[in-house]
Amino acid sequence: MDYTKELAGRLGEAAAFYPRILYRETVDSTNEWIKRMAAEGALRGTTACADCQTAGKGRSGRVWVSPAGENIYFSILLRPSFPAEKAPGLTLVMGLSVTEALRRMGLDVGIKWPNDAVYGGKKLCGILTELMITPGSGYYVVVGTGINVNQTAFAGEISRTATSVRLAFMEDPSSGNGNEPVARDRLLAEVLKSFFKNYAEYEKTGDLTGLLPAYNSLLMNRGRQVRIEDPKGPYLAVSRGIDAKGALLVEKEDGGIVAVDSGEVSVRGIYGYV
Repeated sequence: MDYTKELAGRLGEAAAFYPRILYRETVDSTNEWIKRMAAEGALRGTTACADCQTAGKGRSGRVWVSPAGENIYFSILLRPSFPAEKAPGLTLVMGLSVTEALRRMGLDVGIKWPNDAVYGGKKLCGILTELMITPGSGYYVVVGTGINVNQTAFAGEISRTATSVRLAFMEDPSSGNGNEPVARDRLLAEVLKSFFKNYAEYEKTGDLTGLLPAYNSLLMNRGRQVRIEDPKGPYLAVSRGIDAKGALLVEKEDGGIVAVDSGEVSVRGIYGYV
């Protein structure tokens, strides 16, 4: 089913940001599809959606399993005005946007730093941001997102850490959704609306300054003790939110504040870890 058909009427003022929203039943990956369109001169905001990916990608080269007819897989092409070194923060912008959209759908979701939308200690989405250098020292960015929407079973180890929007609604009777499938077109529209607003804020400064209140209010481990898996040696600290660059600020036992970069350490404290 083409769940993009109803999007135009749902996007409101955000519609102008997305000049083309394209859909295919099956692609290798929506990120790769967008890259091919970018090479042909596609405009900023061009969005590729698919019902199934045969070669979906996660971070660090991991495979993102993409079954047909159940979830949302989409990628957005961006041609930022800010320097390329600011682009990694867009992963957090999308994480915030997905979380905000799910909350508007009625789900009590929070963010596990840096960009995971989490419900009941389990992950609902994955985000892969890729920066591509073009001739003449230019660049563009592809932000790819997969949201577990109506999937009700997860194989192997992933079942410990992953859930779906439908399963979350089933666990929360107050949502009123029951066991009904979640409308993917509605959820995708909500995400695109949030991303339109949040990206505009990010582009003003090239960092998360304007998004800090919204992000930190949804950060699940804020004010909680977390274990920092630092290569120099793990330690316990208290999460105090993020800074404008997206680093996690943690307070150590001596009262000192340290900025933790997601590329250097992992933070445990949400997915069943101590």
